[in-house]
Amino acid sequence: MRRGFSSSEGSRPSGNRSETLPIDSLKDKIRTLPSRPGVYLMHDEQGRVIYIGKAKCLKKRVTSYLRHDRFASPRLKKLTESVSDLSFIRTESEAEALIVESRLIKRYQPFFNVDLKMGERYPWIKLTKERFPRIEITRFRTNDGASYFGPFTRVFELRQLLRLIERHFPLRTCRFPEPASPVPGRPCVRHSLQRCLAPCVGNCTESRYAEVVADLSLLLSGRVTDLVESLRHRMDQAASELHFEEAARLRDTIRAVWRYTRQKRNRVLPEDLDKDTWEAFLRLQSLLRLSSVPWRIDCFDISHFSGKETYGVVVVFEQGIPNPSLYRKFAIREVDGVDDFRSIQETLRRRYMRALKGDDPLPQLIVIDGGGQQLRFAFETLNELGLGEIPVVALAKQEEAVYTLFEKTPLIPGKEDLALQLLQRLRDEAHRFAVSAHTKGRDRRIRRSALEDIPGVGKKRAAALFAKYGNLGRIASATPEDLARSVPGMGVSLARRIIEHLEGASE
Repeated sequence: MRRGFSSSEGSRPSGNRSETLPIDSLKDKIRTLPSRPGVYLMHDEQGRVIYIGKAKCLKKRVTSYLRHDRFASPRLKKLTESVSDLSFIRTESEAEALIVESRLIKRYQPFFNVDLKMGERYPWIKLTKERFPRIEITRFRTNDGASYFGPFTRVFELRQLLRLIERHFPLRTCRFPEPASPVPGRPCVRHSLQRCLAPCVGNCTESRYAEVVADLSLLLSGRVTDLVESLRHRMDQAASELHFEEAARLRDTIRAVWRYTRQKRNRVLPEDLDKDTWEAFLRLQSLLRLSSVPWRIDCFDISHFSGKETYGVVVVFEQGIPNPSLYRKFAIREVDGVDDFRSIQETLRRRYMRALKGDDPLPQLIVIDGGGQQLRFAFETLNELGLGEIPVVALAKQEEAVYTLFEKTPLIPGKEDLALQLLQRLRDEAHRFAVSAHTKGRDRRIRRSALEDIPGVGKKRAAALFAKYGNLGRIASATPEDLARSVPGMGVSLARRIIEHLEGASE
């Protein structure tokens, strides 16, 4: 989304109301509206929001208010007599405009909005909080402990998702009370069609049912990558145990999830954001001149010690919340010495090569910890990858300046600016993760060097021992025979020397 003008222009014309209305004073402003989807807000003389509307084409929709002959409704005529100013928020799609309109109406409660104030709501998917949770469609959310996913502005896309759920995440939909123990008998026809696991008659264990619930929650939360990774792991495990039917079922689910993800256009949104987070995202969109709200943001940082043990990292925020399962760290391989610019480039390449293969989703905004030079190198790399359309900015630490591609000088938001605070949270989390990655890498190197100092143990054997045992303590507690078997070509006598060396070092 993108915020538009909000200050008044011109004065109200005087004269006969049959010929002119207060809204006519906004003609010049209305002509500059974009021919894009969005939400428009009408204000009275005191600056209060009195009406909020959405449009597939902002310019066309708001221009229609200038045609006085269409105001047969007294309510619309009164609205055009009361409006004194106009602002707008540009969105990426009409579907997003619907959601933004709904949330803004709930927040501002404009006098002239009747429908949404009186309870017009979009449907949500509800996952009940029961021993064996059920799937429901509802237009009302209550504090009943259930999980709600949505809202869905297009019924067709909701039905498409429900078909996927029914075929590959077969939870119960019945309202029968849950028995304390399974009731013997025949399950319903949904089980025969493989649309329900039938826990009511004991056809499914509670743990198996909970696994499907967890998978579905990942899908509805938009964590498709995590879901697919989990399904792939279980598929490989089933195949290795010769459970080929289960492996084939999981394979089909993976394919269906990716197919749905590629086809869908309407995002599954989480529950309403709190007021401050919502304001921060709107402010960030306005500050950076973004065409839509950047719900998913990737932030990059580099950490090293005098050019050694250099790590590049990326942290991911979704709807303003860190998602550690999507964090990634990269040991820099192609750069020698201190070179943050080239290190950023290598990190970006390795990160987004996965995304280009379909393994990771792309962000809606990229933030680089650094200044103008880091931004330039990052943009060059994104262009090379064909991702130059993704907005990218850099945040400098000392002056808290935001470097962009559309301004020659950096933006300096105030300390209280919500957009800056959001960017600072991203930058600080990326810095923390980068330092952690660097420290762990340095500690691993120190521990390996302790092994490499032992005669007969080189880099390869030290790496093999750490790959097998994980740390020096486990290596020291192993028997010489086990240690020798774990590394090809290493004898028992060398294994004994390693253990004695480590035990002596710990004393």
